Amino acid sequence: MKKSRFPQTVFILGLFLVVAIIMYLSWGTYKIAPLDIVRTLLGGGTKLQNTAVLHLRLPRMLVGISVGIALSTAGALLQTITKNELADSGIIGINAGAAVAAVIFISLKTSNYYSTLGVLSIYVLPLMAIMGAGVAAFVIYFLSSRNGIKPKRLLLIGLGMQAGLNAFITFFTFRGGVGDYNRVLIWTSGSLWGAGWNYAKVIIPLVIVAFTTVLLDYKKLDVLNLSDEHAVALGLNLNRERKKFLSYAVILAGGATAFAGNVGFIGLISPNISKRLVGPYHKNFLVISAMISVVIILLADAVSRNLFSPIEIPVGIVISVFGVPYFIYLMMKEK
Repeated sequence: MKKSRFPQTVFILGLFLVVAIIMYLSWGTYKIAPLDIVRTLLGGGTKLQNTAVLHLRLPRMLVGISVGIALSTAGALLQTITKNELADSGIIGINAGAAVAAVIFISLKTSNYYSTLGVLSIYVLPLMAIMGAGVAAFVIYFLSSRNGIKPKRLLLIGLGMQAGLNAFITFFTFRGGVGDYNRVLIWTSGSLWGAGWNYAKVIIPLVIVAFTTVLLDYKKLDVLNLSDEHAVALGLNLNRERKKFLSYAVILAGGATAFAGNVGFIGLISPNISKRLVGPYHKNFLVISAMISVVIILLADAVSRNLFSPIEIPVGIVISVFGVPYFIYLMMKEK
């Protein structure tokens, strides 16, 4: 029954997505009418409209879309691997591991992260973040896999890892100047500020390749949803497949964290909502989860950019306002 709702859900979310995109591109200090946005995208805009849409808002929107897809997919993979709907890269320390590596790189390699990133830095930064996420994921997996992975143990170890890594980030940034501390604090709260075409050219191909690879392997993910006994009986090598999908989650979460900071709860909210809409089959709910996450992050970033203008608050804070109550709700449901 839920499978038959997939086309209708895609259609409805598609409408929400169009509305979110139009609002995102039109809302700002310089407001642009929807028809003028279309005209600008087709090459007929004024100089001011071209600057606002093509050089500022469009690349930031594309980076936000990529970040949303990456984090929702990483969250879905972690929930499947651990059979725990509370698992999320932002909660169990994987994003924090990426953030630690990225913050160290930012602090050591450049004093003006957002304005002076060179050609080499833009490619090295996501690599450093992915390495940091990988180390954090390995430690969490190693500590929680003794006598088999226990979801509650993984969640608690991940929460401890998250707290420890965040404390390290705070300590490390205190060593710098006030400007460095404020810049890193905004970044670790999750922010799309400063996202331009240089960011988009790196993260878009990364997310497309990783998301497509995961989606094409949906059958193994469906088998992982079964009990370990049933999965082994169907010929699945559990350890190999878990490590493989954990690697995909690390790449997606690390890449997203490199360019948007530590945006939490997207990977928790989107997969859970999508499962309730279209069921647990990964071929369907991964697509719906990606669409939901894109709508959420675009609306949240539009609010964070404009609600308190000229002050911009990190998008991660806006998402957390809704994510924390949902996390508490899921925790209360746990038996």
